[in-house]
Amino acid sequence: MANSGEERVIDAVDHRGFDARRSNTGRRRAAWFIIGVEVAERFAHYGIGSNLISYLTGPLGQSTAVAAANVNAWSGISTILPVLGAFVADAFLGRYRTIIIASLIYVLGLAFLTSSAFMIPNTTEVTSSPSSFVNALFFFSLYLVAIGQSGHKPCVQAFGADQFDEKNLQEYRDRSSFFNWWYFSICAGISLVILVVVYIQEYVSWALGFGIPCVFMVISLVLFVLGRRLYRYSKRRQVEETNPFTRIGRVFLLAFKNQRLSSSELCIAELEANPSQDSPEELSFLNKALLVPNDGEMSCKSRDVEDATALVKLIPVWLTTLSYAIPYAQYMTFFTKQGVTMERTIFPGVMIPPASLQALISLSIIVFVLIYDRVLVPMGKSITKDPCGITTLKRIGTGMVIATLTMVVAALVESKRLKTAKEHGLIDQPNITGPMSIWWLFPQYILLGLADLHTLVGMQEFFYSQVPTELRSIGMALYLSALGVGSLLSSLLISLIDLTTGGDAGDSWFNSNLNRAHLDYFYYLLAVVSAVGFFTFLFISRSYTYRRVDGV
Repeated sequence: MANSGEERVIDAVDHRGFDARRSNTGRRRAAWFIIGVEVAERFAHYGIGSNLISYLTGPLGQSTAVAAANVNAWSGISTILPVLGAFVADAFLGRYRTIIIASLIYVLGLAFLTSSAFMIPNTTEVTSSPSSFVNALFFFSLYLVAIGQSGHKPCVQAFGADQFDEKNLQEYRDRSSFFNWWYFSICAGISLVILVVVYIQEYVSWALGFGIPCVFMVISLVLFVLGRRLYRYSKRRQVEETNPFTRIGRVFLLAFKNQRLSSSELCIAELEANPSQDSPEELSFLNKALLVPNDGEMSCKSRDVEDATALVKLIPVWLTTLSYAIPYAQYMTFFTKQGVTMERTIFPGVMIPPASLQALISLSIIVFVLIYDRVLVPMGKSITKDPCGITTLKRIGTGMVIATLTMVVAALVESKRLKTAKEHGLIDQPNITGPMSIWWLFPQYILLGLADLHTLVGMQEFFYSQVPTELRSIGMALYLSALGVGSLLSSLLISLIDLTTGGDAGDSWFNSNLNRAHLDYFYYLLAVVSAVGFFTFLFISRSYTYRRVDGV
């Protein structure tokens, strides 16, 4: 029988505030409750976002370029706001409470969104512009959902990973597998929403299509609360302990004040404070916070400097992942609009909405997760001796290469579509479906799914594991914010290119008549951006030193 020291989990408590027991809290059983909550949230998010461009260009009457910019702006803001939600969770409320509050806001936003859809005729064709009130209610609801997501998204996944003790070797391995199965599960939910809810939105009712995700969010909130007895909760900071943001911020302040102190004093202070430090020269600017200022103020602790250093080292990696986030933003907009112009009969008598092809991303991830987790990881372990198969940075880089290939394939397919439209005299007949089958779009969706499995899952695990323990929600928010900034950059890039090439009145790359547009040029441009980003990422990642975890 294990002794009491082995039965307890360090730095975790149960729902009553007592030390968490390893035998009856956390691990896979608790994680599945949390995964279920995230599946419902992704169901809600994609119930809105996957077909949003069709709603904007149809019932709301926007042009293709404006609608794409709006989709990217919403997607970007909804994935940048989690930085604020993570700050509130890590500094004040804790992850569990933040999830509860954020879920309530999320449900309220979905309810308003459903109400706004009831006020507009159910159609995907432009009829007449809705009233200013309906437009205002729609966008208010949309961004209220983004606020709810800001607290929900970074905390749920971090809370799920918290159920595994990284100081226990078996649970550390299970946590790496958790990130794979986490993505597997939410992709199953995303596939369901894209295949079912998008069909309902296109052929039954937009209001019903927005209302179903609202019901799912309510059910998920109830299930999340029911699982509270199984969860492990991070120990609350004691009153006398400093807020992690305060102590890390103090490192930067003190380092700035001490920048004129001599290097000899710095080396002595570093060695005395942390004699086991491998590289005292690393980020020596921050290491000056170890010195006692001339005004007699207390110096920073070695741990504070290490935590600040860890955050600074993440910045270059974060910046390079933006080159992945920009191409990633296209599947909800231009990939979908391409499908509108193509023959959508996949089997005799079976026609699918163009947005439903997004399910291919999730389905490819579902298939490849099984192969990755059960075949490639064990093979990688035997070769690299890494408990996770390959390092997270190598996994991210692999996905960036696949993303570049995805953009090249998308550009070639679009060139073929434009050539087919010209050959059949459809250049000025955008409402007539061309003879080119929608099957041609399958490869770019499948490749994007394979890229997501590597880069997005790798980013989740990397940013979670490389931030200080108290800032794990911030770690997940960093991953999300990269996607958010990428979406905003995509929106800005689209607007600038559309303005430069003349808009719908000229030869815009994003002309509302896609037969006169040049999405192929845009995809080639994104392939170049992605390739440059990968080589920059490769250069930076070669010198990155992973944060050490005691006991592993």
